[in-house]
Amino acid sequence: MSLKEKIDQDLKSSMKSGDKTRLNAVRSIRAALLEKEVSIRVGGTAVLTEEQELEVLVSLAKKRRDAIEQFTAGNRLDLAETEQAELAVLEEYLPAPVSDEEVTAVIQNIITTTGAASMKEMGKVMAEAMKALKGKADGTRVQQIVKSLLSA
Repeated sequence: MSLKEKIDQDLKSSMKSGDKTRLNAVRSIRAALLEKEVSIRVGGTAVLTEEQELEVLVSLAKKRRDAIEQFTAGNRLDLAETEQAELAVLEEYLPAPVSDEEVTAVIQNIITTTGAASMKEMGKVMAEAMKALKGKADGTRVQQIVKSLLSA
């Protein structure tokens, strides 16, 4: 079952169950995927690849996390809780996050492959690491691990 079919099915079930938070989250995911589909459409019909779908989901999750941070800082805990609930629904569609140990292993492999030895080559390592860990690890966490490994 494709992601789009799963989202459509989840949309129907959340409408029937009356779960407003889940319904809003699934609707926003569906709308974002549709928007991406329309943006790449040239002439005919466009179907998103799994990578493009993942890109949309990661972007939505990042926006939710930023909103939670801002609402918490602004002492709007009610809005932060709503965003947190919608983020939990969104994370059901994302691949399982990898542990710091797995991220470190991937980055060490990239450092060995590229021959990076100093912080000057951080950009090269980050580019490869983000390709390898796209959607599986937060970019900030990857950056911290790359810095610690290159500065050691």
